[in-house]
Amino acid sequence: MGSRPVGTGRAAAPEPRGRGRLYLAILGGGLAIVALAATAFFFLGNSGSGTAPTTGETAVQGQGGHWTNVTPDRLAQMLQAKDFTLVNVKTPYIGEINGTDSYIPYDQLTARAADLPKDKTARILVYCRSGAESALGAQTLLNLGYTDVWNLDGGMNAWQASGRALVNLNRA
Repeated sequence: MGSRPVGTGRAAAPEPRGRGRLYLAILGGGLAIVALAATAFFFLGNSGSGTAPTTGETAVQGQGGHWTNVTPDRLAQMLQAKDFTLVNVKTPYIGEINGTDSYIPYDQLTARAADLPKDKTARILVYCRSGAESALGAQTLLNLGYTDVWNLDGGMNAWQASGRALVNLNRA
């Protein structure tokens, strides 16, 4: 009788031979390397707080762009040679980091856009108490067309936890 498989109605796929097996082995090995690299990138890139230990900066994808989260240590370094606008967006006002340029509550950034730098490529760093309102503020700045947006990861809580003080200028 015939050599056709029973019950399938189709011929069985032929086994790869010679070069076919070699190509499959190379392809499988290449896919394994890509999968391993992607896994390592995911776990190393998202470990702990997500901040890079050497720079204190992490990119955060937003709608229409990204902002950069910074640690308190990185912000302290940046303040030594300040070349950016530092904005407290916490509502209500509870104090601020020394060197803050303005207080604009996160939910008033659009309405008070005239108080922000005119140059949309100017670096603006926002912060709040914990990082939640400033993340919303960072997204608002992206929506307004700013391209160099930064955020203090953990906000004033992280700033104080790192041993640094706040000042109170009684801004309303």
